[in-house]
Amino acid sequence: MLLGPEVLGIVPFDQAILGNIVYHAMAIGFIALSLKSRTRETSPIVLKSGMLIVSVYMLQGIIGIVLTLIFMASLKPDLFVGFGLLLPLGYGQGPGQAFSMGSQWEKLGFQGGGNIGLTIATFGFLWAILIGIPFMNYHLKRHQLKAKADTLHRERSPYLAQSEPDELPLGDALDHLTPQIVLIGIVYLATYLSILFLDHLISPMGTFGKTFVTVLWGMQFNIAAGYAIIVRLIMDRWLKKGILKRDITNNYLLQRISGGVFDYMITAAIAAISISAVQQYWLPTVLMTTLGGVVTLYYLKFMVKRVYQKNTLENLMGFYGMLTGTISTGMALLRGTDPEFDTDAASNLVFGSAVGMAFGTPLLVIINIPIMGYVDGNTSLYGLTIGLLAGYLSLLVWLMLRRRQA
Repeated sequence: MLLGPEVLGIVPFDQAILGNIVYHAMAIGFIALSLKSRTRETSPIVLKSGMLIVSVYMLQGIIGIVLTLIFMASLKPDLFVGFGLLLPLGYGQGPGQAFSMGSQWEKLGFQGGGNIGLTIATFGFLWAILIGIPFMNYHLKRHQLKAKADTLHRERSPYLAQSEPDELPLGDALDHLTPQIVLIGIVYLATYLSILFLDHLISPMGTFGKTFVTVLWGMQFNIAAGYAIIVRLIMDRWLKKGILKRDITNNYLLQRISGGVFDYMITAAIAAISISAVQQYWLPTVLMTTLGGVVTLYYLKFMVKRVYQKNTLENLMGFYGMLTGTISTGMALLRGTDPEFDTDAASNLVFGSAVGMAFGTPLLVIINIPIMGYVDGNTSLYGLTIGLLAGYLSLLVWLMLRRRQA
């Protein structure tokens, strides 16, 4: 960002291209994660992990829209109401989702929406790192624990020794990386064609159709991950029935693909921020992201020790890193307390994210409501949005606390 055209002007990169990298990398990374073979977890604690993730979305959404209405009534009357909804997207779901949705809202009047989404997500990374690490060290010291040595969790490389019986043989005509790329490409193509079909089907339906279509294009990574999960389930069934003789996916390579694209996504997200585009929003952005970071931290601290009866610090750091940054920052903070992933915290993050897609479906509808109100001038829909977010948050909290883990 410093070397780019916004500051020093040494590297004349195109911010629009960087934005596209962020948009597509988010989906590719989640497809790769969703295609990994794993033991299916259906325990109550995994369900509660999904509920916890979505409850943070709801809480961040309430903070965002309430503050936006306050800003609209005082500091910035012309502020787009979707500004506040970028908080759960940027913090809870990452820069890809925030940029994607902000860019789509630009068509409805949100000037610089994509860049604002990237900026909010970047503040989330700062909260995850600059606040998360001292917070973790404080609790390690307070409980007289030592940070475990950060020894790498070694995974079996597919290029060492012989291939496993259930994998493609190393001597096969195709390189192991090729099937992974092909599967990811097929899933992403199916995602694109599906959203394109729905776009043509729903767009003519007036204001609701136009605003809902922008949400669909913005939520493409959720839809892509859903398709990838379906492909994974079909492959597991075919392997069990003998239709597939060997598993064509490779967890090691899929993890490397997702990790690589997420790293590029984070870098592109920060570099693509347009300082001039966000100057007019700097005060609302700083106030909202600060309050969002503080409330997220203390809400998770309160809930994690009630939902998880063991490994509370590991789960707290993992969820906090993920719900202010991405799953990559969540795993990075988790390594500080559990470098070998010996506890259940890592699986709670991964499986909880998958379950969270189902619990998070109502957000697709709720996020549409204030945008419709803004376009139509119906401000009563703003109050309805807050009520729905608060009601769903209350339901999720009640379900999580109703019966604690034994």
